[in-house]
Amino acid sequence: MHKFLMLLLCVCGSMATAAQHRGWVTGAVQDSATHSPIKDVKVSIGGDTVHVMTNQYGLFRIDLPEGSKHLLFEHPGYLSKSVPLNQHDRMLIELAPVVKKEAAITDIARAKASARAAHSTNPNYGNVGMGISSFFDETYGRLYENKFVFLGKDKSVISSFAIDVDRAAYSNMRRFVKLREPVPVDAVRIEELVNYFHYEYPLPPRDSLFAIYGSYAECPWNPGHNLLQVAVRAQQVPMDSLPASNLVFLIDISGSMGTPNKLPLLQAAFRVLVHNLRPKDRVSIVAYAGTPGIVLPCTQGNQQQKILNAIDYLSAGGATAGEAAINMAYQLAEENFIPGGNNRVIMATDGDFNVGQTSDQDMEELILRKKEGGVLLTCLGFGMKDYKDSKLETLASKGNGNFAYIDDLEEANKVFAREFGSTLFTVAKDVQAEVRFDPARVKAYRLIGYENKVVKDDPNNGNKISGGIVGSGHCVVALYEIIPREPDVEGPLAEVKMSYRTPLDTNLQYLEKNLACTGTTFRDASADFRFAASVALFGMLMRKSTFRGEGNVGMVLDIAKHAQGKDDGGYRAEFLKLVKQVKKNTSWLK
Repeated sequence: MHKFLMLLLCVCGSMATAAQHRGWVTGAVQDSATHSPIKDVKVSIGGDTVHVMTNQYGLFRIDLPEGSKHLLFEHPGYLSKSVPLNQHDRMLIELAPVVKKEAAITDIARAKASARAAHSTNPNYGNVGMGISSFFDETYGRLYENKFVFLGKDKSVISSFAIDVDRAAYSNMRRFVKLREPVPVDAVRIEELVNYFHYEYPLPPRDSLFAIYGSYAECPWNPGHNLLQVAVRAQQVPMDSLPASNLVFLIDISGSMGTPNKLPLLQAAFRVLVHNLRPKDRVSIVAYAGTPGIVLPCTQGNQQQKILNAIDYLSAGGATAGEAAINMAYQLAEENFIPGGNNRVIMATDGDFNVGQTSDQDMEELILRKKEGGVLLTCLGFGMKDYKDSKLETLASKGNGNFAYIDDLEEANKVFAREFGSTLFTVAKDVQAEVRFDPARVKAYRLIGYENKVVKDDPNNGNKISGGIVGSGHCVVALYEIIPREPDVEGPLAEVKMSYRTPLDTNLQYLEKNLACTGTTFRDASADFRFAASVALFGMLMRKSTFRGEGNVGMVLDIAKHAQGKDDGGYRAEFLKLVKQVKKNTSWLK
């Protein structure tokens, strides 16, 4: 129930005392058993024909005539409920489901089995199978924390996950912290927090696309446990060697984008990108509201003023025809396709589609069809209160693309200027990692984060690989909490096997490395190791994780303060400020 109460803290609107004057009442309706939002609940005023229906997130807003005293909540699958109007400005209503007596035992058993399945398995790289959680009118893919996996003494277990470097969760979390608002639990994807930062692992040799590194030290929040850090570093392609780009800016100009932190910020972000274009690059712009339209036909990158004029001309208004706009953008990208080039749709939106196919499943299927033509997808999220994180993450993960959340102009500079090459130029796709632990040294392991990127062992999967993308120069970090066997023995701790495809080759390629890690004290670990651990712990605290052990915000601050290392851009210093602000304003983290 009590994630849902957090949602209500941000429900807008106010209610005057019903018996005195007209006003609005807002609130949400949830299932009393599962605490899930209930859509299509009829909310009416006692003795009046006026009514509203709850939306897909269980939210409602109703105008109160003078003298209103009760609200009636009705739904075919639930017992009706009459609720007196008090002076509260928000309401949380729980409805009991209607259960037929002869089916009650079966239904309860089915629900328990479903809950067990949901908590013990992870769908293959995406949100669609995991459900959606909501915070006001924002939506997030539901995450179930990875648990410890125990190994038999003579049987190894493989941990498989998709590698990518999406970082949207960090800048989105930062937005909540700066606004002094509670952070939705499912908005915290720990691997995206960890990988927001740059790490100083060496680039691979010139004849290799990737290099794999491993570090092993004590776990600061669980004495007796250890941490394994696996880092994958990609080859850095010089800017002048990057292929020509065929970019289609797909820009949402619907009515929901009209606030200053949406379309105006979006326009400023794209201006940063335009200033980094080269003469050999091409840009087209599709803008969409009720219907999509081509704002700028294919234009050479050196015609910057023409491109900037088209961006500055945009204004918000209308519905959001996401499906038709995506089709038009991909068609434009295909018409101007550059063989061997960087062909990409860059979609900028709050994700609030409401015309055409709008469910995450529908949008996923659309993007899966389109990516086969060799056009990649970058999703940029903007805005708040009605931001659809779950939908944009789904689109990016299924479209062989990446995903960022732009909360301010500094983030736009980071994405499109400082990290221009790694953001827009992919060196590998369908990237997965398999980590096989030695049961002689490892009693149990837990992958920290990557919950919606865990790849299930599916014998029917054949050659169909679901993985992430890695950009030029990217460094991807994964952390495992390890319960070691006692006493520790000689031999490799784990074997890492990567599989990937290059953008121009459909054949899978592989890279393997044994991690013969020798444990050390946490204090003696590298600054990168310690800083990544502090960010992971912070993520666990924000998620109220049951695996945070003795960790607290003071421990996060102490570790991060002494592990800032080389801090280009000042992002680690900014992290310290955010943690201090959370400690100051969030009592349960102290």
